Amino acid sequence: MAIAAPAKPVAIAVDDGFLAALAAILSDRMSTAQAVRDQHGRDESYHEVEAPDVVVFPETTEEVAAIVKLCAANDVPLIPFGTGTSLEGGVAATRGGVCIDMSRMNAILRVSTDDLDVTVQAGVTRKQLNEHLKTTGLFFPIDPGADASLGGMAATRASGTNAVRYGTMRENVLALTVVMPDGRIVKTARRARKSSAGYDLTRIFVGSEGTLCVITEVTLRLYGVPEAISAAVCPFDSLEGAVRTVIQTIQMGVPIARVELLDELSVKAVNAYSKLDHPVQPTLFFEFHGTEAGVVEQAEMVQAIASEHGGGEFKFATLAEDRNALWQARHNAYYASLRLRPGSKGWPTDVCVPISRLADAILETQEDLKTSTLIAPMVGHVGDGNFHLVLLVDPENPADLVEAQRINDRLVERALAMGGTCTGEHGIGLGKRDFLIAEHGEAISVMRQIKQALDPQGIMNPGKVLRP
Repeated sequence: MAIAAPAKPVAIAVDDGFLAALAAILSDRMSTAQAVRDQHGRDESYHEVEAPDVVVFPETTEEVAAIVKLCAANDVPLIPFGTGTSLEGGVAATRGGVCIDMSRMNAILRVSTDDLDVTVQAGVTRKQLNEHLKTTGLFFPIDPGADASLGGMAATRASGTNAVRYGTMRENVLALTVVMPDGRIVKTARRARKSSAGYDLTRIFVGSEGTLCVITEVTLRLYGVPEAISAAVCPFDSLEGAVRTVIQTIQMGVPIARVELLDELSVKAVNAYSKLDHPVQPTLFFEFHGTEAGVVEQAEMVQAIASEHGGGEFKFATLAEDRNALWQARHNAYYASLRLRPGSKGWPTDVCVPISRLADAILETQEDLKTSTLIAPMVGHVGDGNFHLVLLVDPENPADLVEAQRINDRLVERALAMGGTCTGEHGIGLGKRDFLIAEHGEAISVMRQIKQALDPQGIMNPGKVLRP
């Protein structure tokens, strides 16, 4: 398997006439340059570059609808593109076609401080939104690490470090505006916080990875900025002690906002990359939100639990700049890991298991890694049972790819046997389609029926989620 593939020939339908029709919609906001096409045919993972035939840059929902109608009329595949930070090959143009880059749809359309919600175009990023909200006393908490687009986050049902307290995109998307595969513009819900009116289209499209529609607008829940925020780092004598601390903390109902696990390899990588000096031991990063008294009480409870499981001294960060530096170091763990094997490519993978099985899942995975030829740091949003490996591979070495696949297979099979899922937040894309079958069984036939009903031509991000 190679990282870069030769450029695909232009599909028969993407001829000069088709490109002229696109130009009539978009003027010069489109590109067939090879470099632009290659950029839009890759994500952050090991998957091959599979370039689209043309990249377009719409600015309105109506323009997206016109593009989709043109593609449907010519049987041309189309692939929505946010910021390219996905991890399972979700933007690869497996049949060429049109990549719809949403980056120019970056307007914040409405903020309601009274109703605690906001409507944005799909290209708005999470950092852009929170910067805009700074003066309102509100924030949007879903934080997958990368500065991803909110449309992309909805499409992949993203979560991240704050999910243990605030949930995932599934819980925080109130409504969507989408363009259907035939070009119809559909609003999936109103702004009411609850409704029992009709099928829940919002939930069908959240997590659909561009295979059912193009998301153009997103209405999201907002939250008040907590009165007090404190972060802490705690090293542990053992990985098991760190994981048992998390399990007990969750089971006791301590309302922590974040709890992140880094194994020794990850701590070593983060220290070198971000110029930190954390002890090279299994480590938990915590964050506590609430009143001044509440934050102190939460921290004291977690310290007591950690001390029972070999936890060391808590190192606190209460100033915003110190907390931001801590979490930026955690978010950079993927890039830090790549430096453990210079020239390697990351094969990132994740699973999620019931919290009661978290220790078993992590410790058994670590046993697999002890006998592996690959370097594979582990991190995890362990408050909700989700953890990740970054398998460092030489993409030109077949033995590396075989070993990475073996470790990945065992990881997922173990998670499924424990009642978990093959992916907590990365999505299916190309990389986990077969695991989806193992996880859902007969439900796959229902998913195929939905896909066929909504996208009978099969033009929406073909080859992703469900195998052709």
